[in-house]
This record gives sequence, C-alpha cells and structure tokens, in this order.
Amino acid sequence: MRRATHAGWAVCATAVALAATGCGGGADTSGGNTAGVLSSSWGDPQNPLEPANTNEVQGGKVLDMVFRGLKRYDPKTGQAKDMLAASIDTKDSQNFTIKVKDGWTFSNGEKVTARSFVDAWNYGASLKNNQKNAYFFGYIDGYDKVHPDNGSQSAEILSGLKVVDDLTFTVRLNQKFSGFPDTLGYAAFDPLPQAFFTDHAAWVQKPVGNGPYTIESYTKGSQMSLKKWDGYPGDDKARNGGVTLKVYTDSNTAYTDLLAGNLDLVDDVPAAQLKNVKSDLGDRYINTPAGIIQTLAFPYYDKAWNKPGAEKVRTGLSMAINRKQITDTIFQKTRTPATDWTSPVLGTAGGFKDGLCGSACDYNPSQAKKLVQEGGGLPGGQVKITYNADTGSHKEWVDAVCNSINNALGNDRACVGNPVGTFADFRNQIGQHKMSGPFRAGWQMDYPLIQNFLQPLYYTNASSNDGKWSNKNFDKLVDQANAQTDTAKSVSTFQQAEEVVRDNMAAIPLWYQNGSAGYSQRLSNVALNPFSVPVYNEIKVG
Repeated sequence: MRRATHAGWAVCATAVALAATGCGGGADTSGGNTAGVLSSSWGDPQNPLEPANTNEVQGGKVLDMVFRGLKRYDPKTGQAKDMLAASIDTKDSQNFTIKVKDGWTFSNGEKVTARSFVDAWNYGASLKNNQKNAYFFGYIDGYDKVHPDNGSQSAEILSGLKVVDDLTFTVRLNQKFSGFPDTLGYAAFDPLPQAFFTDHAAWVQKPVGNGPYTIESYTKGSQMSLKKWDGYPGDDKARNGGVTLKVYTDSNTAYTDLLAGNLDLVDDVPAAQLKNVKSDLGDRYINTPAGIIQTLAFPYYDKAWNKPGAEKVRTGLSMAINRKQITDTIFQKTRTPATDWTSPVLGTAGGFKDGLCGSACDYNPSQAKKLVQEGGGLPGGQVKITYNADTGSHKEWVDAVCNSINNALGNDRACVGNPVGTFADFRNQIGQHKMSGPFRAGWQMDYPLIQNFLQPLYYTNASSNDGKWSNKNFDKLVDQANAQTDTAKSVSTFQQAEEVVRDNMAAIPLWYQNGSAGYSQRLSNVALNPFSVPVYNEIKVG
C-alpha cells in the first residue's frame, strides 16, 4: 500500500497550534494525558483520505483504523484472513464470487453491502477521479475502458464487476491472477458508504468508515483525533478510548517528547537515538522485522539515466555503497544490507531469495569505478540523492551513502545529498517528474506477496513506478507469474522478473528495515504489525 516513498517515513509536521511548547505540547488535553486515549507521532497525509487515493504510510495508518475490508492481514503473521468476506470462491483464478458477511455497518449507520464494494472499486478505477491507487483495479475486466492509457474513458463502470444480491458480487479479471484474493486486504479495496458519493466534499472533510475508530477532527499540521467506535461490529474492537495522531516535522523532537511524558508512542525511533534507546526505554522499545525495503530509484524520464550504458553506471553506484558499514554504524543493526528487491519477512517460500542481487550489491570500489567509467560516467559529473528532510533521519544515511560513493570513485564531489523540506513536497516533486538523479524510495509492503514488491514499483506505468522504468520482458514475466495457479511456480516466475530488475539495476536496493517503536509507561500491549505500523486497536492505556 504504501510508498515508504510509501516507506514514507513516519512522522510529523511542526504543529502551528503547538508551536509554543514544541510538537508534543505539555499537558495535552486531547491526547497523551486523557484517560483511555493515547497520543502517537504522525505526519500529514499527502492526499485526502480516500482509500483508493492513499498510497503512503501516514494516510495508510488512518485508513487501517477507520476501515475494514474483505480481508485483513494478521497483525502477527501478515497472513491474509477473511474479515468482511464470508467467502471468496473461484474455479479458474479469473472469475470470483464474493459473499459479504451480514451485520456490518458504517459508523453513520449505513449497511455494508456488496454495492459498498462495487461502487468504491468503480470510483477508484475511474480515470476522471484521478485516484493514485487506480492501478490496483487494473486486472478487473473493463479497466482499459474506464482508465485508458491515452484519451478519455469510454465507460463509467468496470464491466468485470456485477452485484448479484445485497451481499454477493462477482469479479471477472482480464487474466488469471491466483493471488487476487490475498490483495483484498489492501486499503484501495475498502468499501465506501453512499455518503461518500452523495456529499463527497463533506466526507473528505470528515471521512466515515466501518473500522474500530471514527475520525473526530483533523487540523493539518497539528493533529488528528480518532475515537473508539462503540458500535463497531468486528471482533477486533479498540481496547483504548481513542488515538490522537500528532504531527511532527522532526522525529527527534517526537522522541524527546516521548521521554518527557508529552507523547505516548513513537513508531519510528530516529537513527540518532538508537544508541540510547535501550537505556532510555528498556523493554518499552520495540525492534521487529518488517516488510520494508529502502532503495534508490532513478528518473528514467531523464534521458541521461535512460540511455545505453546507464545500467553500468547504476550498477557501479550500487557497488560503491558499503551497506554493512552503514547499517552497523548509522542504524545500529536495525537495518540489514539488502541482497534482493523484496523482504525476508516473505520467507523463501514466499519469494525472498537471499543473494539474488549477486555481486552487484557487494561493496567493490575498484569494480564500481570501472563500471561507472564504462557506462559513460556520472550524468552531469555528479549525483544528487534527493530525500525528504523532515522525517526518518534520512540526512545521516544519505550523507553516509554519498561518502561511500565518493571514496569508491575517488572524487569527494561525486555524490551529494539534496534535501527537500517535507515529505509532502518530496512526494509532489516526484509525482511531477522533477527528479534529476537518484532519490529515496522506500517501500512498505501492501500485502505479503512477492508480487507486491515488484509489480507496483517496476511494471510499466504501475501506480508506484515513480521513476517510470519500463521493460517489456519484466512485464511479460509478471503477467505470466500472476497467471500461474501453482504458488511455487508463480513465485519462481516472479523471481525471474526480479532478475530483470537486477540486470538493469532498475533501482538500487539498500537495506531491509526493521520496525521500531518506543512507548510510554502509560501503555501496554504495544506491538507493530509486519508492515511496521502500530496495532493501535490492541493498545491498552493506563
């Protein structure tokens, strides 16, 4: 689901309303010190909180509290389990019959029906609605009519969706996709109430969902207040009174507020604090594996990065990065050097293949220098790594990566960091194709399938293919993998596609990321799911 671009590291814009006391505030009457309500660090979402228009982490956290879909990914294992789905049946991995559980409602009282899903999916897919996750509906028959690559749409709804009765609908895909049911826990597939369509402006101001929390208020740059929904019909009811998400522009400030008692939960411990976090927090520090990978992406819309020989330059840059040294020193071993483009949380059966990157991910200064020279040298004589400066302590590792590249190439100006003030501005510049060199591109899995680490990022015109890389062989192999009904064969074919990514060094894999968090003494039962997001509904206060 999410660009950690989607991991869009977590947190925070300095709150105007809290400027006098710092982002955490002092005695906070709407967050940390209210009985039953916890406060947590956060960052403003890039877009309005429409499920099909949210593909970054900050907005995704809210959707995960406010909505429930057909599937939900187990907070411990990541396994896709039925949530609102009573059943999802298919005989051919192309035609699916989906039955929705009875008794579910939205927080405004509307009943959740088959049409709640069909209408939401049609809205998300439609070109005129300009939803960032429209691509997730691309396998449903008729997508080419409602969201053509060129020109205007010739249909309003997906021909592959049919409402059978109040609680049943069918889905016809344009090709076999055996993994389709497991994708349905992703937020883009969430249901929407009729209120979303009848008064869209009002809904965007105060989104209404069917999850364990409701949104009480949101002040951009300050905070969002969510309240436990007492009428929530699911089994995973909130075990606290609510959550106040507080916006920070500096994760170090959030950490300081945690230690001062002005904040209950920090879900991304900054790199600068990792040396002290265990002594500061003891067993209130969490460090667990997560489905996150950090990479450096490239702007293939810039001819300098998309010409013959440029793959040698990219591979040379990869070999100039001393991943082990950086993960050991900067990240205190909360990151692991990447040797493929997925994540170890998938397991070998799920598609993780340790060492698939081969020598291209090994630190080899002499070979790095040779490849960069053979590829025609660095475009413009220098690479500028663009990153957002507001969250995640990115400056430290970008400087370390550049220092490693400079040492390997024997040129202290070969690489420099290029900070952008906020995550939102960073993402907007990426979306406007304004990158002139490599840029930070983390990825937090939307669902635990190898497909999710490859297709959204590298398939031609995919939703999170920010650099606009395109390779027909890769696309062909992905299509073949999706059509496989045998899981092992599908995974193997995806790995062949991943080898195409490697051979072209479409993006440089840096490291796998653990989820990290710290919390106050007020909280208990705190955990991160495999997506590195706090399981808010399970947290107890007091």
